[in-house]
Amino acid sequence: MEEVKYLFYLAEFLMNPSYDEIQNANSLRGKDVRKTPLVYSPTFSNLTGSEVYLKAEFQQKTGSFKLRGAYYKISNLSSDGKKHGVVAASAGNHAQGVAFASSLEKIPCTIVMPKNASPSKVAATRGYGANVILEGINYEESSAKAKEISQKTGATMIHAFDDPQIIAAQGVIGLEILEDLPDVDEVYVPIGGGGLAAGVLIAIKEKNPKIKVVGVQSRSFPSMYESVKNGSLTSSGGERTIADGISVKVPGQTTFSIIKELIDEIVLVDDSDIIKAMFLLMERMKFVVEPAGVVGLAYLISAKPSPGKKVVPILTGGNVDMYLLGQIVDKGLATMGRLLKLSILLPDRPGAFKEIVDEISAANANIVEVVHDRLSSNINAGSAGVTLSLETQGKEQADKLIETLKKKNIQFRLLT
Repeated sequence: MEEVKYLFYLAEFLMNPSYDEIQNANSLRGKDVRKTPLVYSPTFSNLTGSEVYLKAEFQQKTGSFKLRGAYYKISNLSSDGKKHGVVAASAGNHAQGVAFASSLEKIPCTIVMPKNASPSKVAATRGYGANVILEGINYEESSAKAKEISQKTGATMIHAFDDPQIIAAQGVIGLEILEDLPDVDEVYVPIGGGGLAAGVLIAIKEKNPKIKVVGVQSRSFPSMYESVKNGSLTSSGGERTIADGISVKVPGQTTFSIIKELIDEIVLVDDSDIIKAMFLLMERMKFVVEPAGVVGLAYLISAKPSPGKKVVPILTGGNVDMYLLGQIVDKGLATMGRLLKLSILLPDRPGAFKEIVDEISAANANIVEVVHDRLSSNINAGSAGVTLSLETQGKEQADKLIETLKKKNIQFRLLT
């Protein structure tokens, strides 16, 4: 029994990428995989009490760190492997990374994406020259189809995270952080399947085990958090989350074996924290970062865990659906008390609405939108419903306006 156990751990060890392979991936990345900047942010340093340096991986080609692993894996295929091409399953960033890397090597590429994948991400993947097949309603079903294609055609399956070469190439991000900020205290890494976190852990802990590495997951999909806590792979999650890029129910076996040994801590964030971080990045830094890419910064803003420390949240991707972006702006303003939406019931007489407008004007708030309603069944004859969207300067001004409306005995409901 002990011999079997030893062989299992030996096999697990041999599957894990080494620090040397991370260095090799760094040396072979060529001109198409960028070294992304590390940007000091006074704004987020003030908000968190830490010295915050943003690793701008969303500025990578294809808009995500996923290109690193895809490029290294594909460029290392044998001539025969390249001849048969590659296949992968992904809803977004991995798809674009594999498609672009395949175009550089001029090899056939098939990407299986869920039927409900973002049209913009499907178009971008096709734009890099991939043959896109829409199959299934989630990653698991798309992955099953990709494996089927691999078996039939001999195409190499390019896994999104559970592959030693993929992990090694993602780990180059850790080398870049250490090169630009050798005295970093803590690094915050988003975790979905765990490829990025596993690679960064190997790179950083080899050089300086004292540097704290914290994994961050969505509270709706805490699969790696639960797996590490339980000491074995655990399926977890399934609720809706804005951070679809890290909504993985079961992490990889290889990534789990690395993370459980090296990670200092895994923490969870809510969608409301993610929205606030995205909004602040756009407003203060002019950075457009996708939900999965901001979870590290979101945790720093909400928890403020490291006062006085030099911290690096990795902003992993910037591929945001344009429709979602509009919602983020509105929800971000509402979360910060800068957008109020009120439903007001008024007597249907001349001057009634003017009284409301006068109070809003006196509070120095701005009316963004007005919707009148006299016909709904819940509005009595002789009354009128008005829905107002108001822009304020912040929560204090918004609270003051609400108190004024209450004192005036104005009937209203707060919708945000």
